[in-house]
Amino acid sequence: MQLVTIKDVAKRAGVAVSTVSRVINRSGYVGEETRRKVQSAMRELNFQPNRIARGLVSRQTSTIGLLIPDVANPFFAELARGVEDAAIARGYSVLLCNSDWNAVREQMYMHLLHGRWVDGIVVVGSRSEVVAIREAADETPMVLVDRRSSDFEWAVWTDNHLGAVMAVRHLLEIGCRDIIHLAGPADSPSAQERRRGYEDAMRAAGFAPISLEGDFRYASGFSLISELIAAGRTLDAIFAGNDLMAIGAIQAATRMGVDVPRDLAIVGYDNIPSAHYVSPSLTTIEQPAYEMGKTSFELLYELLTNEELDYQQPIKFEPKLIVRESSHRPI
Repeated sequence: MQLVTIKDVAKRAGVAVSTVSRVINRSGYVGEETRRKVQSAMRELNFQPNRIARGLVSRQTSTIGLLIPDVANPFFAELARGVEDAAIARGYSVLLCNSDWNAVREQMYMHLLHGRWVDGIVVVGSRSEVVAIREAADETPMVLVDRRSSDFEWAVWTDNHLGAVMAVRHLLEIGCRDIIHLAGPADSPSAQERRRGYEDAMRAAGFAPISLEGDFRYASGFSLISELIAAGRTLDAIFAGNDLMAIGAIQAATRMGVDVPRDLAIVGYDNIPSAHYVSPSLTTIEQPAYEMGKTSFELLYELLTNEELDYQQPIKFEPKLIVRESSHRPI
């Protein structure tokens, strides 16, 4: 199929190329009859104006960037779907970038997206310093997701500290005392909020917190728990910083003959779809990924379209405990 160009439209309408350009970009004077002729020719030829070309004039491309840390993580996939659905409903398209939990790559993508003239950027799970984020936001409107900062108000987040406290309290209520935390990476703000929540809840109950650092991926949960069990370490429960590590821990325990939940209770974080289907099904702390994604785009849209909007209170979602088989013990 041959690509229809602006010259084809001009020829069909019997006008100059510059006239078609003015109609597309809504710039300069064009008579109403001429405008209708051009629009009719565009419809007949099924001509789709190039958004980037229009952006050269208007500085608007109706495209946003979405920067996530791990495309393989189901939580971020669901969040991205929320962003995309909300964007499409507003007539926007989405460019997806994967930082792979790397702050340097994340900042590279921020500047790359600015160079591509996206209208705005949604950044999820950022590991960058606030100074770097603010510098990038000065270039292109930006909303942060799953990152809380008192220095950046355009944000959508879940109370990670509270979610971790809820997880620990649940484990304490079913009789667990020796609770180990599989934490996310030390340079992840959300991981550190969950770790602080775990530590605060353990100390408040009179128990010493013990954390092991993972990387938010399945393999780290599997290997860390395999090593603990192989070393003869006894423990009552595990609170993992996300569901992927928790599922890895379940698989490791099962493979090494440790019964979950009778011998070892496990709680995750995120409530990804597979948490319901793994055996035993995973108790977890839910954060509403899809709604967070939709809300982040709507916040960005407000930032792009409301010229009077100069301050926005960060939007906070509350975590929710979802109890399933991996921590189901008679009290």
